[in-house]
Amino acid sequence: MTKISKAACIGGGVIGGGWIARFLLAGIDVDVFDPHPEATRIVGEVIANSEKAYAMLTGAPLPPRGRLTFCETLVEAVTDADWIQESVPERLDLKRGVLTEIDAAARPDALIGSSTSGLLPTDLQRDMRHPERFFVSHPYNPVYLLPLVELVGGEKTSAATIQAAIARLAPIGMKGVHIAKEIEAFVGDRLLEALWREALWLIHDDICTVETLDDVIRYSFGLRWAQMGLFQTYRIAGGEAGMRHFLAQFGPCLAWPWTKLTDVVDLDDALIEKIGRQSDEQASGLSIRQLERIRDENLVGILQALKGGDGGKGWGAGKLLKDFEQSLWANGGESMPADPSQPLRLVETKVSPAWVDYNGHMTEHRYLQVFGDTSDALLRLVGVDLAYVEAGHSYYTVESHIRHLGEAKLGQAIHSACQILSADEKRLHVFHTLHDTATAEVIATAEQMLLHVDSKAGKAVPAPAAVLGRVKAIAAAHAELALPEGAGRHVGQRR
Repeated sequence: MTKISKAACIGGGVIGGGWIARFLLAGIDVDVFDPHPEATRIVGEVIANSEKAYAMLTGAPLPPRGRLTFCETLVEAVTDADWIQESVPERLDLKRGVLTEIDAAARPDALIGSSTSGLLPTDLQRDMRHPERFFVSHPYNPVYLLPLVELVGGEKTSAATIQAAIARLAPIGMKGVHIAKEIEAFVGDRLLEALWREALWLIHDDICTVETLDDVIRYSFGLRWAQMGLFQTYRIAGGEAGMRHFLAQFGPCLAWPWTKLTDVVDLDDALIEKIGRQSDEQASGLSIRQLERIRDENLVGILQALKGGDGGKGWGAGKLLKDFEQSLWANGGESMPADPSQPLRLVETKVSPAWVDYNGHMTEHRYLQVFGDTSDALLRLVGVDLAYVEAGHSYYTVESHIRHLGEAKLGQAIHSACQILSADEKRLHVFHTLHDTATAEVIATAEQMLLHVDSKAGKAVPAPAAVLGRVKAIAAAHAELALPEGAGRHVGQRR
């Protein structure tokens, strides 16, 4: 089995709720056990944030959302699951007891992961009857957007379990990385702890405020880390001579007494109050939920930018997002609308923060993006999918005319419909209309001409019979429709 068919989440806090959202949006049913009296509300708020984020993240067709069930007992939650994620508070005795109970009740073939950020898997699996199927699966917050999962096995974890976990994470858009040896705090949190320790000293010694420190990170190396990490960033810093030159040049600095990484700052009441006060000032009255939404919007923008990296192939987490979207398109595909004799409603989306200008209006090039997405959806509908394009043929847009008749604004639900005006062996003439979904008001239109091409030969060629047959069937149905208002216009033409 390479896909998760049903998941169970034990614990629904910040991390557990993120796992629940990630599974649900991947179309996986999730059973949850969390005795917290407000678990339903907390999980619901995380899911709401995740749905808002995914609406901005991708236009690919997500599967129908999984079914969420809150269970009365842990046993009820895990009985039928093939992936069980434990996310209870970070106490060894508590986690070990919960995991042992999960192990006793779960199916023999179920994988059991723990969201622990530092406890050793060997210690956690000590009392299990089937410790070979247990591993640490440590994610990063927000789990529904950040794709990394550190996978760490204990002494009794089988290699097959780790490989199975990596395989099952990929279809839900996550990247499992195997940490070869178990150490406290694994890899990510060890790096963060080193930075955190030095940051606390800088605040303690009044070198800077918490806001200044965060500015130093987010306006400089934080941007580099988001797309190249540490070592590849420093390879570039070494110039043409690369990493060896960098190490030779800056290696001696490691002996200088710059940092206090080996010292532990005393988090006394005065330092806690100083950090708390500065953090309150930095937040400027924004609630945690508001900060979460801002964080999600920013992460979506970064992921979208990385998706276009390396000449459109995608880079880092953006490459992972691109691959995930391609799998969604492949699995979701396009189905013929209920009434193909009407303009085909092909794109449904919302205007995301990444799409707007300083006035909160959708920027000009995003209109072209939506209309391009509409053409792409039509092409998938007639059989011109990713495999078709990779085989060397496609339709290329050779002419576009866009009219801006209204304004799409931040958060607005919009949809685009397509009418085929004409088609022959090589040409496809279409007219798209962008609507406000709530009012049906027309916001913009686009008229486009596409040519079927052999991309390897670099010239227009007739479409194959299978594709042409689907195109002409829709065109024949649309021939009964009235010519759209605005079709055939040119730039500057008076109304």
